[in-house]
Amino acid sequence: MSSASEPVLLYAHPSMHRLAEQIAERCGQRARKSEEGLSPASQQHLKTPFHRSLSSAQMEPLFRSVEYRNTIKWDKFQDGFPNLFIGDVHCMMGKDVIFLGSFHDPSVIFEQLSVLYMFPRYLARSFHFILPYFPTGTMERVDMEGQIATAKTLAIMMSSIPLTARGPVQICIFDIHALQERFYFSDNVIPRLESAIPMIMSTLETLPDKDNIAIAFPDDGAFKRFHLFFSHKYDTITCVKIREGNKRIVKVKDGNPDGKHVVVVDDLVQTGGTLINCGEALVEKGAKAVSAYVTHAVFPNDSWRKFTNGDFRFQNFWITDSIPHAVEIAKHEPFKLLSLCEPISKMLMVFDLKMQT
Repeated sequence: MSSASEPVLLYAHPSMHRLAEQIAERCGQRARKSEEGLSPASQQHLKTPFHRSLSSAQMEPLFRSVEYRNTIKWDKFQDGFPNLFIGDVHCMMGKDVIFLGSFHDPSVIFEQLSVLYMFPRYLARSFHFILPYFPTGTMERVDMEGQIATAKTLAIMMSSIPLTARGPVQICIFDIHALQERFYFSDNVIPRLESAIPMIMSTLETLPDKDNIAIAFPDDGAFKRFHLFFSHKYDTITCVKIREGNKRIVKVKDGNPDGKHVVVVDDLVQTGGTLINCGEALVEKGAKAVSAYVTHAVFPNDSWRKFTNGDFRFQNFWITDSIPHAVEIAKHEPFKLLSLCEPISKMLMVFDLKMQT
């Protein structure tokens, strides 16, 4: 069995290697900082449950570190199917384990599910699966008979991860497309729905025109999903798609963008057409400048390029690294990367990495 002071083991899909290293380093810094000022004798005493309990009311909480273990071999057989090997299964026995994954492409989902199902079977004491981007989230409902809600299908597959000694696996997802998708998962797992919106709120506070910012939402769905984050501080604007003849155009439905630096906020972007149309509608109504933020920069078929050399230019376009290719996209203006390292680390330190007293 592991002790409360032992590090939590972090594994990751190769596409998330960079982010995993950053998370381990950030959590390690916080763990070391929590021990600063303790004498060597005090640190030794904290290794016993009695002294941890005795001192818990007298000091700031102590945190466990995170150890990134890049020990999974992700090979393929000649027929293309995964050839996988976890090189340190004996090390994870009785330990708390985290896996950072990415389902950004259908070709990588099967290999990761194969690994996910095995962590509890190799006797991990507890298991967290961090999946920043839930890819089928936009296909979450059936509007007519014959459609298939693949969000439900993927949730069922993820719900088949076995129980650990400490109970159900926790699946951590950032800015899922619709909050009701939590109910697509079975009681065999615990979905934790997190948000990266606080990152963009902090970023807006650093802008020189921070007192002249308004927040816009490209549709009613985005407004319902995110307006409570912003309405106490910023004016909000809602756009809407309407049909005029054979065309669908975007217009400002509520709010006044006149003279404002407007930041359009949504959970994800695909081709980006709606965001561009929204930006044009805001400028038409007098917006001084338009920026955008999305948590998930999906951008199939390099559609992000229309934002670098298109007719309509955003002042800033903030994205996160929830999808691996965002790192490369952010090398091009107007894109700017906000790393999920900080919100993931904070999420873990709120409860999961605290030393138990």
